[in-house]
Amino acid sequence: MKIELTDDQALVLSDWLDRVMHRKDFAAIVDDRAVWSALFRISGALETQLSSIFDPSYPDQLESARQRLIDQLGDFGKQ
Repeated sequence: MKIELTDDQALVLSDWLDRVMHRKDFAAIVDDRAVWSALFRISGALETQLSSIFDPSYPDQLESARQRLIDQLGDFGKQ
């Protein structure tokens, strides 16, 4: 299987996975232990492909990527 993401999508998803995968409340919603296999694979693949996570300007790159993706969503997800 092949999944293609833009650089912005990959950067934002990698950051999100890194932040939530180790939280108890996230682990509680993963009700099938087998799903962890896919989550670890996706997270690992993103980390090995994204050299920007080691760049000193990573926080700025991440924020810019988030903003571009949010702008593309329009009103979707607004509360």
